[in-house]
Amino acid sequence: MGLEAFFCILFFSFTTLFSLFSLLVFILRLKPWCNCEDCRSYLSAGWVKEFGNLCDWYTHLLRNSPTGTINVHVLGNIITANPENVEHMLKTRFDNYPKGKPFSLILGDLLGRGIFNVDGDSWRFQRKIASLELGSISVRSYAYEIVTSEIQSRLIPLLQSVAGKEDGVLDLQDVFRRFSFDNICRFSFGLDPGCLQLSLPMSSFALAFDLASKLSAERAMAASPIIWKIKRLLNLGSERKLKEAIKTVHTLATEMKNQRRIMGFSNQNDLLSRFMASIEDDEYLRDIVVSFVLAGRDTVASALTSFFYLLSQHPDVEAAIRVELERVIGRTAEVASFDQMRQLNYLNAAIFESMRLFPPIQFDSKFCQEDDTLPDGTFVPKGTRVTYHPYAMGRMERVWGPDCLEFKPERWLTNGVFQPESPYKYPVFQAGLRVCLGKEMALVEMRSVVLALVQRFDIRVASPNQAPRFAPGLTATVSGGLPVLVQERAA
Repeated sequence: MGLEAFFCILFFSFTTLFSLFSLLVFILRLKPWCNCEDCRSYLSAGWVKEFGNLCDWYTHLLRNSPTGTINVHVLGNIITANPENVEHMLKTRFDNYPKGKPFSLILGDLLGRGIFNVDGDSWRFQRKIASLELGSISVRSYAYEIVTSEIQSRLIPLLQSVAGKEDGVLDLQDVFRRFSFDNICRFSFGLDPGCLQLSLPMSSFALAFDLASKLSAERAMAASPIIWKIKRLLNLGSERKLKEAIKTVHTLATEMKNQRRIMGFSNQNDLLSRFMASIEDDEYLRDIVVSFVLAGRDTVASALTSFFYLLSQHPDVEAAIRVELERVIGRTAEVASFDQMRQLNYLNAAIFESMRLFPPIQFDSKFCQEDDTLPDGTFVPKGTRVTYHPYAMGRMERVWGPDCLEFKPERWLTNGVFQPESPYKYPVFQAGLRVCLGKEMALVEMRSVVLALVQRFDIRVASPNQAPRFAPGLTATVSGGLPVLVQERAA
């Protein structure tokens, strides 16, 4: 038998087995995931037609569960919207609920040994260094300077260029993704990709990063990990594209690292330079910084997109923000100091309320190491994936009250002063030992963008009656973007 014929037969055998396996998985997925009436109605009604997206269907099931927890038997996944369970996972029994190997495998090719893809000693080491660096005044000031520079030199001029034009419809989600990518690259690498200049093509780094993030997320949505593992083994389809995209990301990240080493890093403020003072392993260094780019880019863009969508729907909230901005920073100022930002109680409340309804990370999973029982009585066998669902939690009447579906910043105010909720009730930034280290910098970036744009522009969704539909991914992304009309306000 010729070698070519041998490989043809081998490939045919693999594809046949793959097809049979896919059929088997499809049949299994037709089986109701539990025996309740809502799950049985999944097939007859169809969650896509009735709810629009998977997160809303899960919200429906969790809302009707007596405990706020459901057990998806076929997928071996327990999903909860119970704050007590969240605290149990992220604090009380933290060591029993790591990210786990299944999660690390999904993002392993992209993030390697970066902080968001590891557990144990490696996670603690990176967490300690990152906490020291991101918590320093000099680093936060450096990040603030980058954000304000990007707003003044690019974001505002871009919106001015389309304001008032009849055909001036702008995809605000795309703008915020470009804006946050420029910011995080300048902060992480000391590199300015210039993505917000719409007249220029997206950088190869940004395009490769987008594709790698998208295809990595698709791994998590496969019916079984065996499917993407076989495709990776044979270098087929999406796995081949993922491999090429990750190669581009890693190559460019390595080039930046090498350039920084040649130029010297001792007097630089970017995150890469600061980590280089403590880590000598080049591959490890690359993985850490790529992880921060992933976390700092898409989450901020997602949060800003949802915020301006809600603001377009609620002009009364927009008016209240403008009144507060004029009182605290004046009518013409476009930049606020850190002290002034702390006084913007209503703006902070509106931002937190927006992320309650539309969290950038809609759900997060851990893997149980040893048999356990959650506070609501749910038994968790060893090896089970346990998912807490911030998107669903924000829509639970038992958690937020009968007005839980309303966009109501006032729920965060006590006598006009912003009051945060328990992070286990509001795990948008995670909680416990894994609470987001970049939380404060992300909030400063969001506040800076909002106060600069709200004072100068009226931004309205082009199709106000159309609710956003989220595409599956590592972060919440609106399918088709968010087309808006921009009008510059009178001075």
